[in-house]
Amino acid sequence: MSYRFLATCPKGFEPLLLDELVSFGAKEVKQVAVGVEFKGELADAYRACLWSRVANRVLLPLLSAKAESADELYDAIQSIDWLEHMEPHNSLAISFTGSSRAINNSHFGTLKVKDAIVDQFRDNTGVRPTIERDTPDIRIHTHLYRGDLSVSLDLSGSSLHRRGYRLHSGTAPLKENLAAALLLRAGWPKIKTEFKQVYDPLCGSGTLLIEAAMMAADIAPGLDRKHWGFNNWKQHEESVWEQLLDEAEKRRAVGIRENDVAFIGTDIDARVLENATANAGNLSIESMIEFKTGQVEKMRPENDQPGLLITNPPYGERLGDSSTLMFMYRTIGDRLKEAFRGWKASVFTGNPELCQVIGLKPDKAYKFYNGPIESKLFNYHIYAERTSQDENREAAEVEPLSENGQMFANRLKKNLKGLAKWRKKNAIDAYRLYDADIPEYAVAIDIYGDWVHVQEYAAPKSIDQVKVFERLKDVMTATAQVLEINPKRVVLKQRKRQSGTQQYEKHGHLGKFFEVNENNCRFRINLKDYLDTGLFLDHRPIRLEIQKQSKGKDFLNLFSYTSTASVHAAVGGAKSTTSVDMSATYLSWSAKNMAMNGFNSSAHHFIQADCMQWLKKQRQPAYDLIFMDPPTFSNSKRMQDVLDVQRDHVRMISSTMRLLREDGLLIFSNNYRKFKLDYELLSAFEIVEITHRTIDMDFKRNQHIHKCYEIRHKK
Repeated sequence: MSYRFLATCPKGFEPLLLDELVSFGAKEVKQVAVGVEFKGELADAYRACLWSRVANRVLLPLLSAKAESADELYDAIQSIDWLEHMEPHNSLAISFTGSSRAINNSHFGTLKVKDAIVDQFRDNTGVRPTIERDTPDIRIHTHLYRGDLSVSLDLSGSSLHRRGYRLHSGTAPLKENLAAALLLRAGWPKIKTEFKQVYDPLCGSGTLLIEAAMMAADIAPGLDRKHWGFNNWKQHEESVWEQLLDEAEKRRAVGIRENDVAFIGTDIDARVLENATANAGNLSIESMIEFKTGQVEKMRPENDQPGLLITNPPYGERLGDSSTLMFMYRTIGDRLKEAFRGWKASVFTGNPELCQVIGLKPDKAYKFYNGPIESKLFNYHIYAERTSQDENREAAEVEPLSENGQMFANRLKKNLKGLAKWRKKNAIDAYRLYDADIPEYAVAIDIYGDWVHVQEYAAPKSIDQVKVFERLKDVMTATAQVLEINPKRVVLKQRKRQSGTQQYEKHGHLGKFFEVNENNCRFRINLKDYLDTGLFLDHRPIRLEIQKQSKGKDFLNLFSYTSTASVHAAVGGAKSTTSVDMSATYLSWSAKNMAMNGFNSSAHHFIQADCMQWLKKQRQPAYDLIFMDPPTFSNSKRMQDVLDVQRDHVRMISSTMRLLREDGLLIFSNNYRKFKLDYELLSAFEIVEITHRTIDMDFKRNQHIHKCYEIRHKK
């Protein structure tokens, strides 16, 4: 019996899906808005379910009808004899999309479809099917558009991209059918007779390599799936399905045995490689793929044979800033040109601008959607012979800094010399060397011992991002040269306004902590895993003042961050310290800072709380010295209210002063450059601005970095 089927797929996959279905022997194949229609017997639909690498679902249309109102929808669904398709005891899931003038709510549409099916079973058999959303026996798709209703049986069950092998995944994994589509557009597996390696230098949980290996070994993507939408369908032809499975099993055995392609994946994170190995093991192809730790800077072919390098580098704010990532993309381009002669390369990114710095002209670019993100796949051919352009480029790379780059280097040398006596006199390990002194080089450069933290001020989007990158390249090169340190110890981040809990979010998990000293205090610093480093350099004079004034006193640190001020207070002889912050991560860091300095007693307290709410609950003046340094703005979900330091500072200060003993001192600081303290509303207190005393030598060029006040009770 011949049927008309619809195979759905993500946007942009339609031509690939059409080619697949033709290769499966489907007839009357036609591309439509949501996928590809085709004609055939049940065996053709089963084959599409089993073998399609790019489809989402294979649907069997049951009805096309007109339905504007709820009653018309109900009657149309009732016109189908559901006993031909399922048993009364089967479980059922219904999806409803679209709308009409009378039906503008998908939940309402779903209920009407469900009622029509259930009522028919109850009227005819006295038994009604159960509703099961996750793994139903039968899944029905309904779509309503401008009064046109279509009803289909889902032969797939769950989406076909769920192959069943990926039980573990890393950060931002590709869907399996997207990975397959990228490989097909890269020419794989057609080129496997000539290209005997597939390499992913940023492989994560291994999806690209696993899909490539499945293609090369002729493994049906659906072979290990446990559940199908047709398993409990009454018209299912089990013998036909079993025959297809048997054929696929034999093809897999032959494909694995005869495979002569090497698949190699590297990643800096050993933990995600464990996931990748486990995923390959779920398909019994772990022997085909080698996963090992490795850095992009050191990527190279496994042997002399040409191959396909295909990768999906990070490209968004969630995984890193674009300026920082440009160095990764430039490195990929450099390594391709240096070590991968004669190879093909395909780079998939949601930020095509990043690929401009790869330095290769793509042969072809394809548009895809990675979820909601419009993305592109760039295909490159790295020619085996070196060209004169290659030689000129390589010669240019070993030349000294450009004229502007040398100007920037000279400014660093000048600043370094200007701070030398001050640093030596005060034994300062961590300081600011440069802060956008030259407008074209809009970065802040902070030194932490033998590490450097470069923070780029985000450039307007109107500025050519490649030019921005070239300037950053000057910055990174000149900084390492002037300071005579390993370039790997120069860490780049992008400065921009943060909101919510972004300042608390972990940006990596490398665990790269090291130690710096400040006025007899030791602090843990991390330049790579977090937005901030663990030590606010501009507060150095404030911390020293707290250290000098703390002896025998009870000290309170509000919005304490990593509690560096609390450590200074403890070193200064404080009787007790109390540090309050919303972040458990930073309080854990705080406790380690305190322990590093030899303080583990019960006199030092760390409280995880919203400071504003915590202040409301405190009533007794229990502290002699208080430091409060709130963020400029926060709308964290963990806070009950939105915090705005300009709007809320009167309330904050008044609440804090309730906790300050009669002869005590509150040091209030914030980094809002336009901040204006409301002296009139705070007239009950004695207030002295001390900002000028809290700006150290390294911040003299930027004296608006913070505002600071001493606040006391009036006598």
